[in-house]
This record gives sequence, structure tokens and C-alpha cells, in this order.
Amino acid sequence: MLHSAKEHIEEELCSVIMPAYNSEKYIVEAIESVIKQTYKNWELIIVNDASTDGTEKIIKIYQEKDKRIKLISLPKNQGVANARNAALKNVTGRYIAFLDSDDYWKKEKLQEQITYMNNRKIAFSYHDYKLLNTVNNKEKLIKVPLKLNYNELLKGNTTGSCLTVCIDRKIVDKIYFPDEKHEDYICWLNTLKNYCIEGYGLNKTLGTYRVGKKSISSNKLQSAVWNWHVYRKSQNISVLKTIYYMCFYIVNGLKKYL
Repeated sequence: MLHSAKEHIEEELCSVIMPAYNSEKYIVEAIESVIKQTYKNWELIIVNDASTDGTEKIIKIYQEKDKRIKLISLPKNQGVANARNAALKNVTGRYIAFLDSDDYWKKEKLQEQITYMNNRKIAFSYHDYKLLNTVNNKEKLIKVPLKLNYNELLKGNTTGSCLTVCIDRKIVDKIYFPDEKHEDYICWLNTLKNYCIEGYGLNKTLGTYRVGKKSISSNKLQSAVWNWHVYRKSQNISVLKTIYYMCFYIVNGLKKYL
């Protein structure tokens, strides 16, 4: 019998990874969304990627208030992939969740998702989310597929990026982000392929992903070029198959942003 998220479950530690670079505008909301989680057994590892604004000062204030918050300060800017990898070297939890410093979760995010994974013995999960356009302040609900294997994920990163993904380290014991564009997408592809597992979607809206005028997600042409390189260089896919998967990528992108 499956249990609801409201029923008691043994709360195993969840390590939340948050890279931060010049994030003083939004990081308070991101940190607060972790602190307010109904699932209390978490550690938040924030990697300050050599910010030049007030980001580190804000993190230290929260660190003094809550011992579950840990800070790693990089001496020079190394990019989001290396920042996440630095955090991954210091995690102690069974579960790994990801939250960028300009995004935020609903308070029941970890409780709902970890219960879902526990009940179904799932190693890799993701969930529905809201896409928030910071230019016009409009929101759009993004529904994720209920199930994905490696070949299906090649049709586009429909997991919702890092905001939604949670991984069980008892099954997936090695997670690595390459220092390339679309590093999260490559990481998810490699995880599903290397561990011969499938990803499962939870159709509950548990987070909000910000997209702005200058963000990677909003630069459609450049993003498409990077996606081509994911197929050709990272996944070693032939030109014909790359064209095939790019067609799905374009269609999925139109559905997401139009």
C-alpha cells in the first residue's frame, strides 16, 4: 500500500546543492524556500563561486542562524558545473536535490518528492514546475513526462533542469557535471545511460524556475547550437540521429516558451 506525503516516513538526509554567483537579488528567496521545507532532515550546501556582490554576506547570515546550511567559497569563478561538483564532494545525504540561487521551491517539495521516490523505489525523479519570465513577470505551468529513459531524454531536457531533479545515492553513487554548456542535461543523460535506469515524473507543481532576457534558456538560437554539441560531442551521436533528435528538441522548446 502506498503512503501519502502527509503520512510519517523516516526522513533520511537530503543534501541540497546550490551554486551561487552574484545572486544577492534572489538568493534570500531560494534559501528561505529550503528552510521552510516540511521535510526537515536536509543540509544545504551553497557554493559561492567568487561573487563580487553581497551574496556571501547573505549566506553567512543564514549560516549563523541554521547549522544545516554550509558554505563553500571558491577562490575564483569556476562556473556552475564546477560549483556543483565542489558541493557534490561534500554531500552526506542519501538524496541529492538541486536548487539554483535564483529559483525557489514550494514548502512541500522535498516531502512530496522523497515520499514518491521511497514508495516506488525510484532512483531519479523530477516534477512539474512554473516558468517565471522576469521580463514580463508572467508564469507558465510546465508539465513533465511521467517516465523517461535515455532515448526519450535525448528528445529534449524535459525534466525541468536542476530545479526539479532528485537522485537517490544508494543507487546512483556518482554524479558529475561536465564543464560544458547544458551541463545539467548532459549529467542527466549520462546518469540514465550509465546506470541503466529510468526517470519518473511527479505531476505536482513544486518549484519555480526564473528565466530572464539574458539567460541561457531565453537565448533560443545559442541554446540550440549547444544542444547540437551535446548530441555530437558529449553523446557521440551520428549526424542523422542528431538531426532526428533536434527536431524533437525544437518542438519541445516551442511548447515550453510559446
